Amino acid sequence: MKQLYLVFLFTCTFFAAFSQVATIDGTVRAKDGNPIGEVTIKIEGLDIASMTNSKGRYELRNVPYGKYSISVTSIEIEPKRMELTVSRATHRLDVEVEKKDQVGIEEVTVSRNTEKRDMEVGGFAVAVIETKEASLRNLTTNELLDRAVGVRVRQNGGIGSQIEYNLNGMSGSAVGIFLDGTPISTFGSSFNLNNIPPAMIERIEVYKGVLPSHLTGDYVGGAINVIMKKDATANNVSAAVSYGSFNTFQADLGALYRDQKTGFTTRISGFYTYTDNSYEMWGKFAMITDAELKLKRYQRVKRFNDSYKSIGGRFEFGFTDVKWADRFLLSYNISDTHSEIPHGTTMAQPYVGRFQEFQANVFQLNYIKRDLFIDGLSLNVDAVYSNRGTYLQDTARTMYNWDGKPKQIMRNGVPVPLVKRVGEGQQGAAVITNVDREIINARTNVSYMVAQGHRLSLNHNLNATSRKDTDLLNPNNPSNSANSRRTSTNILGFNYEAQTLGNKLRTNLLVKYTINQNHYKNTGGDVTVTNRNPGYGATVSYNVIPSLFIIGSTENTYISPRDEQIYGNPEANILENLDLVPEKNVNYNLGFRYSPLDGGKHRLSLYANTFWRNGYDKIAVQSVDSVIVGRENDANIETTKYINLGRTQSRGFEAEIIYVYNNRLNALVNFSKFRNLFKQEFDDAGKRHAFYDRQLPNEPFFTVNASVQYRFDNVIQKRSVFNLYYNTGYVGSFRTVWYDSDGWFTTPTQFHHDIGGSYRTPKGTMVVSLDIKNIFNAEMYDNFGVQKPGRGYFLKLNYMINHFNKK
Repeated sequence: MKQLYLVFLFTCTFFAAFSQVATIDGTVRAKDGNPIGEVTIKIEGLDIASMTNSKGRYELRNVPYGKYSISVTSIEIEPKRMELTVSRATHRLDVEVEKKDQVGIEEVTVSRNTEKRDMEVGGFAVAVIETKEASLRNLTTNELLDRAVGVRVRQNGGIGSQIEYNLNGMSGSAVGIFLDGTPISTFGSSFNLNNIPPAMIERIEVYKGVLPSHLTGDYVGGAINVIMKKDATANNVSAAVSYGSFNTFQADLGALYRDQKTGFTTRISGFYTYTDNSYEMWGKFAMITDAELKLKRYQRVKRFNDSYKSIGGRFEFGFTDVKWADRFLLSYNISDTHSEIPHGTTMAQPYVGRFQEFQANVFQLNYIKRDLFIDGLSLNVDAVYSNRGTYLQDTARTMYNWDGKPKQIMRNGVPVPLVKRVGEGQQGAAVITNVDREIINARTNVSYMVAQGHRLSLNHNLNATSRKDTDLLNPNNPSNSANSRRTSTNILGFNYEAQTLGNKLRTNLLVKYTINQNHYKNTGGDVTVTNRNPGYGATVSYNVIPSLFIIGSTENTYISPRDEQIYGNPEANILENLDLVPEKNVNYNLGFRYSPLDGGKHRLSLYANTFWRNGYDKIAVQSVDSVIVGRENDANIETTKYINLGRTQSRGFEAEIIYVYNNRLNALVNFSKFRNLFKQEFDDAGKRHAFYDRQLPNEPFFTVNASVQYRFDNVIQKRSVFNLYYNTGYVGSFRTVWYDSDGWFTTPTQFHHDIGGSYRTPKGTMVVSLDIKNIFNAEMYDNFGVQKPGRGYFLKLNYMINHFNKK
């Protein structure tokens, strides 16, 4: 608790001593009197800014007394600068601006950069990924995430395959994945980051360590929060379609309408994805078995039985920016997915005939109101009900090789197809199962500004899942009527946020209490397991000099295992483990953000962060202990499960450099390196662990990403824009199992390169892009040596059917 006491004492020392501050508000309008949204109002020399809403209103809080220059910027208007002397508690400043004749889609949106920067210097270890440009290219949301500093997307193959997210060595239940603050698991496997296109997303926030109050939950390693598009300043309809290698077809459609007089707002969006995932595999993990059951390695084969199809829609109706609500939206999500399963946990044995289907119907209510009843009181309610279904079928008995031919065995000197026993499928016993889940997720946040720069927040989160597994292959199975399982987690959190020393020091103190219950039936009857755990954390950000922020955080809390970790997940080859217990983590982060060049033609941004994480009873995917030469088939893992690994320790460093020249050249490079060690020295019997002080297996610990973009104007046509892109990624080699003396089951070093280009027509209504991924056809792998796609070509067409500002 020492760190928490020091931060609290430091904050309270200045509670009564902060300098006099004021509030500035007003409206931004064009010369014709119409309000303008998404305009940034910034006080130069201070890290204080605001963005206008759809009615042109803005507010600047905690402005110290003094004389300032105020800049007004947006992609839609000509920049404007004004002088203002702040000498009283409130100031009204209305602004009249001149609109631009032409708005380029590649222009930097200063308002979004300001919001992005404000989040990144607020004390949390957070990176903000913007999707505006990516939505015009052939990039998936997971590809964007995989390029972020310290993020590794663990994907078992191509589009639609099983995914896990790793944030500098933290993964699984330690990392929260949110959609607008709601756990994305609520929406089901058919509506996830595999298939939500960037065109539906405003930005992605990646937190490492302590989470802000609106994301208070049962997580400790960090979180990925996907913010869906909500801007209602312009009515529009847009569409995009793309086609590429491996028979990959993707399309998305979006439409927005808002009535300015009533505030009625509706948004409809949808997507469709299909791919064969028929990419070529080669290298040491691509093998076939001959009729004498001998392995033949380094085969060049084409992946099969791996098609993926997903379709989904999101429908939102409600009101925005009205007197009684800043946002009141009712939404309905529907999605459906069909996915073939090509192999188990490793790709040693291909499957034919094993497939799964997902359906989800999700209803959501979101209500946000600032200054509710009194100034400074805010309420945010987000309630979700989800009905999810998963169907899994595996009844085919014939075994296959990766060359697409049935596996054979010699009998009486004659090769015959290898067929499993009656009652077996591709992966163990034959199955036709249905898993139904009903999920309720309700998140409530009440905050109050008790004084200028001091805010208190009370948060409650309920996540309850009711699950029923049905054996459709054996309808008379007694377990069908008794196999009902429930999990529930209640989290009560309290936050105190302070901005002191003329807004230079920002602190956030967090205390939370978690109650987790798991209920299931076994041969002894009903079983209920309850865990109660406290937690606390703190963040600090200090603006040392202009554009230099020192950022630190600490957290001590628990993570409860998810329902699929306890009860298993048959479609993902995960077995149950009813003995899982919560994982405890003590984390520290310390870093800085510095912008030595932040104006004119040159902009340079530097970021670095070091972290130290101690885990107890770490929840991790179980790995095989060893691979013996000549017995590599022992590592043919078809299923796995989650276990409590014991004590672990992770220490590492991450950094990023971004350079922008004249708003034309954008260059970025980042890297992350850490050591995640097993620190349980003795087992329960008092014997020294054989794995003590070893790097955890199946976990990439050194990654590098770099990208360059350059913009050419007036190509072919006047006022047209052509963008050229280059991206590269490096992943250091890592062991897939604990022991691998000959390196056979070590995932090799990976180094890939991508190039692409996009062309925007003069009116901005159409954008055509071409991307070539993995241009040198490098070997790319992930979890347990599963190979990812090689070289691929993808063409995409974006068209803005209609776009107009509201009158």
